[in-house]
Amino acid sequence: MTRLYLIRHAKPATAWGDSGGGDDPGLDETGRTQALAARDALLALAPAERPVRVVSSPLRRCRETAQPTAEALGVEVEIDPAVGEIPTPAGLAVEERPAWLRSAFEGLWRDIEGDRDYNVWRRSVAASLRARGGAAVFSHYVAINAVVTTLEDDERVIGLRPDHASIHVLETDGAVLTLVSKGRESATQVL
Repeated sequence: MTRLYLIRHAKPATAWGDSGGGDDPGLDETGRTQALAARDALLALAPAERPVRVVSSPLRRCRETAQPTAEALGVEVEIDPAVGEIPTPAGLAVEERPAWLRSAFEGLWRDIEGDRDYNVWRRSVAASLRARGGAAVFSHYVAINAVVTTLEDDERVIGLRPDHASIHVLETDGAVLTLVSKGRESATQVL
């Protein structure tokens, strides 16, 4: 089994859909500090457990969180949409997304309203990590929940509240993915 690390992006300058922030905000000053702390925590691992690859969601807040780690390891950030944000239902207006997410957070994966099967989506996020042994994977709040709830056979959408730049440890042999430890949880609500 090979270790891999699933890291929530650091604190963005604005929340998704906030005025002035658009749908792809970068990090604020606190977020940049958190990205450096995540890098330092990953580099402090024993050499045999240290990541050798860096994978990121395509969204800016993840790419900016991943970049210091990639630079320190001397690798390029690999962009993978499979570890991106939960897909918004087609036709949902930007200003409607926060309410849709709040509703989803309160329920079960099978009950999320939309134009897709979100149980299939969550399992696909977890499946995408099976081949990521040796990687630091920078992702999102809901995607991390997708992985953890799948591995714990938990039907709730929110099984944990990953803090910004929290590091969750997993292992894989390429076929099986297991959760070793959850990262730091946040005391605050998302949205």
